[in-house]
Amino acid sequence: MPVGRRLWAATACLLLGLTAACGGTSPGSGAAGAAGSGESGGSVVGAPPGTSGSSASNTGSTPAASGSWNLVFSDDFGGDSLDTAHWATCYDWNDSGCTNAGNRELEWYQPGQVSVADGTLNLEAKRTPTQGSDGKTYPWTSGMVTTGRDSWNAQPRETFLHGYFAASIRIPPQAGMFPAFWLLPAEHNVPQEIDIAEFSGTTQAVQNTLHWQKSDGGAAQRQNWFGPVNFPAGFHVFGVDWEPKSVTWYVDGVARWRIADPAEIPTLPMEVILNLAVGYPYAPPANVNQADMQVQWVKVWQH
Repeated sequence: MPVGRRLWAATACLLLGLTAACGGTSPGSGAAGAAGSGESGGSVVGAPPGTSGSSASNTGSTPAASGSWNLVFSDDFGGDSLDTAHWATCYDWNDSGCTNAGNRELEWYQPGQVSVADGTLNLEAKRTPTQGSDGKTYPWTSGMVTTGRDSWNAQPRETFLHGYFAASIRIPPQAGMFPAFWLLPAEHNVPQEIDIAEFSGTTQAVQNTLHWQKSDGGAAQRQNWFGPVNFPAGFHVFGVDWEPKSVTWYVDGVARWRIADPAEIPTLPMEVILNLAVGYPYAPPANVNQADMQVQWVKVWQH
């Protein structure tokens, strides 16, 4: 990802590793066909696709992971506007909007593409040519939220070191969209990241990715796919249990993948991000002009 307009493209993925928003591989290149599942490192856990966890974990009243938990962050998107005490609407390199140049994405994020109504956060991508502050014209505009900063040198709103992170999300069915729910360090230029749920090149399999910094300072990653599931058909709860010595991913209250090598576990406080990127790994078809990512709630618990 870029770290400011002075480095819009060249350093994009180098500074944060090959991130969720910086892409990675995809289990499929079609729009909505069954993508299957795959795994690279870590342990695949849980029941077959279609299995759900407890109703409590799926409604957000308790984490799906066992243990003693305290709710430390919650937004159920009541009212009719975004709570800006909780959320910013761009990455840290916000300059009258932003994008992720590392992926050559097609959107320019704008606050007007973020709305709250009827207990739901809506991130809208729209095919509208938009002039970015980097001097480029983007064919799409879209929405994102983050508990991070309003600008590069500002203070983050909320950061979290370890915990159970969950959100109830409905992804768009349209091809060419790249919705994601992920955690990014508040400290800049460090290749650590937890991608809780992202949909790259398919709507039928969710991708989980862990990025960490090796002892030599280099970036490394592992990723897993879970599916096939028709995710756009309804809301699904995506969660991750980030402990000091392990990270476990959950889908609808069921553990699906775990990494338990302490050397690979992120060690820095993280910001929460939800975004609807456009054009990675491929552009939307010509007949797609709009898409929505909806979020019913976001919660964080800690021990």
